[in-house]
Amino acid sequence: MNRLLAKSAPEWTSLKNHLLHVSYAAKSFASYLNMDEELAYNGAILHDIGKSHTEFQKRLTSSSRNSKVLRHEISSLLFLSVFPVEQKSQLIEMVAGHHKSIKNDAGDKGLLDLEDGYDYEDYHIGKWKEWSPAAFELLNDLGISCEPFSEDVARENLSIAVNYCQKKSKERGYSEWRGLLMGADHYASALIDETQNKLEKAFKVPNLTFFNRTHKLYPLSLKDTNSPKKHTIVVASTGAGKTDFLFKRTKGRVFYTLPFQASINAMFKRLAQDLEPTNPDLDIRVLHSASMVVKRKGAEEETALQSLFGSSIKILTPHQLASIAFGMRGFEALILDLKGCDIILDEIHTYTGVSQAIVLKLVQILNQLDCGIHIGTATMPTELYAKILEVLGDDVLEIKLSDEEMDQFDRHEIHKIKSFNDATERIDQAIVKNEKTLIVFNRVARAQEAYLSLKNEYPDVPILLLHSRFKRGDRNEKEKVLMGLDEEGKSLEEFNTSSKACIVVSTQIVEVSLDISFDLMITETAPIDALIQRFGRVNRKRTAATIGKTKPVYVIPPPENKNDALPYDVEVLKRSFEILPDKQVLKERELQTKIDYVFPSIDFLNIEEHAVFKADGKISIDQLTHRSKSILFELLEIDSVSCICEGDLDEYENSYFERRLELEIPIRYYAVRNLNQAQKGNKPFVIPDKAYEYHSGLDVRKISENNFDVNNQLL
Repeated sequence: MNRLLAKSAPEWTSLKNHLLHVSYAAKSFASYLNMDEELAYNGAILHDIGKSHTEFQKRLTSSSRNSKVLRHEISSLLFLSVFPVEQKSQLIEMVAGHHKSIKNDAGDKGLLDLEDGYDYEDYHIGKWKEWSPAAFELLNDLGISCEPFSEDVARENLSIAVNYCQKKSKERGYSEWRGLLMGADHYASALIDETQNKLEKAFKVPNLTFFNRTHKLYPLSLKDTNSPKKHTIVVASTGAGKTDFLFKRTKGRVFYTLPFQASINAMFKRLAQDLEPTNPDLDIRVLHSASMVVKRKGAEEETALQSLFGSSIKILTPHQLASIAFGMRGFEALILDLKGCDIILDEIHTYTGVSQAIVLKLVQILNQLDCGIHIGTATMPTELYAKILEVLGDDVLEIKLSDEEMDQFDRHEIHKIKSFNDATERIDQAIVKNEKTLIVFNRVARAQEAYLSLKNEYPDVPILLLHSRFKRGDRNEKEKVLMGLDEEGKSLEEFNTSSKACIVVSTQIVEVSLDISFDLMITETAPIDALIQRFGRVNRKRTAATIGKTKPVYVIPPPENKNDALPYDVEVLKRSFEILPDKQVLKERELQTKIDYVFPSIDFLNIEEHAVFKADGKISIDQLTHRSKSILFELLEIDSVSCICEGDLDEYENSYFERRLELEIPIRYYAVRNLNQAQKGNKPFVIPDKAYEYHSGLDVRKISENNFDVNNQLL
C-alpha cells in the first residue's frame, strides 16, 4: 500500500498519507462549519483513491506520457458504492469536481467533457482486477470496511456519478461539499505532514485589544465603536485612525483588503509586529497575485499557508475576493472560509472603470454570507455610498469627521503648472534646502525618461526610480532603500530617514504603498481620488507642531487626446484638474464635493451581467462548475503577464518558487506575445537582457529579436 504515491518529486507523498491528511483537514473544516464530519472524512478518503490506478502511478515515476487524458477523480468514482448510499450525492459533489469544472473545463478535461470524447470509461477502469485490490486494501486500512467488487459494479458506480452530474449541472447554485473538499485538499497538499499541527491554529479569533489605544492626533481613536449595528462605514482623512477603528469594530476572524501589493506587504508586517504580544501564535497571512515570502520573527513565513482556509487574519486585495462574484475556480472554498467573518474593505478609493461596481457587488455577496462588513475610505462617490447603504439597510454604523476635525488635516497647497519643465526651479530650491522631492508620472516610460534626465542634471543627489516594470526582487530592494530602514527598523540615513536632499521618481504605485513622507511633489494629473492618495505622500508626518502647516504640490495638466491620457480616461483627468484649486490650500472638507463632480455617475450594469451572484440573491452558475479567470481579467482590462531576462532563464527553471517570483517582471501581454516562454513556474515570456537595467528597469522599446544574445540562441 505504501508503495502507492499521491505526489511525484520532490515530495513523493504516499497516497495513504495524503488521504489521511486531507481527512484531518476535511473533518476540522466540517466541525467549524457545522457540517457532517463523518461524511467529510469519507469524501476525503474517496477523492483520490483513483490514484491507485496503474496508469497514474506510472505517470508519477516516468517522463513518458500516454496521449489519452487520465483524470484520477474519475477513477475514484469507481469506488462510490463502498460508502453509505445516503451519502452518494455529497460524495459525488466532493470528488467529481475537486480539480476541474465538470463541464466546459478550460482544458476540456471535466467529467462531462470527457463523456463526449473517447472511450474514457474503459481507460479509467483499465485493468481493474490488477490495480483495484491495492485500492480496496488501502480503504480498509483507512477504516473504510469494504469487500472487493467486480468491474461491472465499478462501471455502475461511474454511471451513477455521471448521471448525477448531468442532472446537477442543469441546476443553478454552488456545492458547499465541493468547496469543503477543495479547501481540505489544497490545505493538505500544501502542508503535507504539517497538516495536523497547522490545524490546531486554524479558525482562532484574534485578540485585537491592541487597537483600543487612543491619541488626540487621531480623532477616530477617541470615537466610540460600541454599537449593536453589524456593519461600518468610516469616511475620514488619511491619518485619522481608520484602520484601528475598523479593527475595533470586528468580533471574529478578519479578512482585511487593501488595493495594492506594496501596501498589503507593509500592513502584514505592521499587524504581525503590533499584535505579537497579545497573539503569540497568531495565524496571520498575506495574499496577493505575487505573494512573496515575508520575513517575520526572523524567519520566513510559509508561502504554502497564504491562500489556505482558516487564518485568524488574512490580508488580500478586493479583486481576490471578487473571484466569488464571478464563480472562478475555488470560489466555493473561499465562500466557506468567508462565511460569518468580519471583512474590512480599507482604502476603497479606486473609482475608475469597473472597480466601483466590484466593491458594490462584494458588499452584496458578503452581506448574503452573514459577514460583518467594515468600509474605510478617505473619499467615496456619493452614489456608491448610497448604493452600499441600500444593500446593508439600517444595520450600519456611519462615522464621519466633522468639518472642524477635517480642517486639522489640511496639509497641501496646490499649484497648477504648464509642464514638468516649469518645476525645475522648485527642484533646485528643494536641493538647497535639503528637502525630499517626489515626482509622479502616469506611465513607466515617462518616469524613466525623467529619471535619466535628473541623474544627469543632479549627479550628486540621491535619486531613486520606482515603477511596476522591475524584477520583483529588485523592486523589493528599492522599496527598502526608499524606506531607509534596516530589518530591525533602525535608520540607515537614506531617502525617507535621511536629513539630506533626495529625489524619488515614481509611477502611481506610490499612491497607496509605503509609509513615506516628502516635502514637495510634482505630479501629472490623475483621477481626483488617485491624486488625493498621491498627495498623502507629502507632509505625511503629522504632529501637534505640523497641524495647520502646508507643503506644496505642483500639478501638470492632462494631455488633450485619449491615447496620451492612458491608462486613465481623458475626460476624468480634465475634470480632476479643473476642480483643483490653484495657489490655494486643498481643503479636506471640500473633497467630497470634488469627488462627486469628477464621478457624477457609476455604471453597475456590466458587473451585474457577468457576476454569478445576482443582486436579488439568485445564483446563475451551473452546479459543480467554475469559470475561467479571464472573465475577471477582461472586465478589469487586465492583460498583465510575467517575463524574465534571457540571462535568468536557467536560474528560473532550476530554482524554488520564491526565487522565481523575484526574477519575474510584470508586463502587458501585447509587448511579449510573440516571444518564447519558459517552461517552468508561471511560464514567463523571455526578453533580451538588453531590455532591462537595474536602476531604470524594463524598457519595453528594447524588446526585439535583434537584442537577444546570439550565444544564448545557439545554446
